[in-house]
Amino acid sequence: MFTKTKDNSDATASSVNPAQDAVKGAANKPTARSAASIICGDMEIHGSITSEGALQIDGLVDGDVAAADITIGASGTVIGEVKAEAVKVKGEVRGSIRARKVELETGAKVHGDILHSSLSIQPNAIFEGQVKHDQDPLKDSAPKPANTDKPASKPAESDAKSTSSAQPSTGGVHNFAPGSSALS
Repeated sequence: MFTKTKDNSDATASSVNPAQDAVKGAANKPTARSAASIICGDMEIHGSITSEGALQIDGLVDGDVAAADITIGASGTVIGEVKAEAVKVKGEVRGSIRARKVELETGAKVHGDILHSSLSIQPNAIFEGQVKHDQDPLKDSAPKPANTDKPASKPAESDAKSTSSAQPSTGGVHNFAPGSSALS
């Protein structure tokens, strides 16, 4: 199919090695992903996960999860902190969420605090915890526990706080009915 000429056969044989060039090129280039890493529905992971790309969780993760973009599918469950630029929850999270953009879709169940720059909650999403807006929710400091500004010696104050409806950041189960809107 190809023919070699005698004039440059020695030069091309010594300077061109496609396998070595590919390995050298791949080592010098940052990896660019076009698709998310997927944790399938029949998979359980016990331990933390860190990714620089997108992550789709349809199985169970018992540990903290950090990635650029995280989607927790309808059959997905995370027990631990979820930290990303954008988090979309269709399944269940039992732990805190820290992200610039958080979306709780219909059927989502979140039992934990949310620290966000933008929050959207669709109808029939269940949320139990506290919400706090922050310009940079991904900074390394952990979210402050709910009762740090109140004296711990007065249990009546914490009971009164949990039943108050005047503050938007109070805990409790929120089941949004169709037609309701969420704060951003």
